[in-house]
Amino acid sequence: MEFTTWLTLFAACWAISLSPGAGAVAAMSAGLSHGFKRGYFMTFGLILGILTQVLFVSAGLGALIAASETAFAAIKWAGVAYLIWLGVQQWRAPAKPLVAADDGPVQVTRRQLVLRGWGINAVNPKGTVFLLAIVPQFLDLHAPLAPQYLVIGATLSFTDLVVMGGYTALAARVLAALKSAHHIRVMNRVFGTLFVVAGALLASVKRHA
Repeated sequence: MEFTTWLTLFAACWAISLSPGAGAVAAMSAGLSHGFKRGYFMTFGLILGILTQVLFVSAGLGALIAASETAFAAIKWAGVAYLIWLGVQQWRAPAKPLVAADDGPVQVTRRQLVLRGWGINAVNPKGTVFLLAIVPQFLDLHAPLAPQYLVIGATLSFTDLVVMGGYTALAARVLAALKSAHHIRVMNRVFGTLFVVAGALLASVKRHA
């Protein structure tokens, strides 16, 4: 991949990462619920989900999903159900102090945060179709494709590390203002609602959109 082509890709990756979506909601929710240090593990999961999507596209599975109504619908509704489930869990979360002590018991482990992040980005046909539309613009079909996919995956991962880290840190700063159970309950319900809205938006995605 030529350097000028990579620069264009780099700029596109920033735009993709900064655009609001389920990943941004998840990162901010993790920051609010667990603080930056623990909540940032959600970002690692989100990146694993992106890399899974890149793997799908590079293996040709993305084209199958885009072409098959049944495959697209199955993955889409799985993603919708997962986001709504996360929203219900967030809505019903108890109004407890948002950050647990490092040496005390926690409701959500780092591993669970990683798995949640992976699930949000991996089970998202909109992301697959989007990558199918974007990735070919940066590929040189006369050169080996595997290194190019690695560059694309690494670039997307880097921008998400920074952007989602920023969302997590920004949300974690709000922790200081959440002193009462009422404030905590309101924030849980706000982010629970945002997850459900993200699920509803995913449900509206058309296969050929």
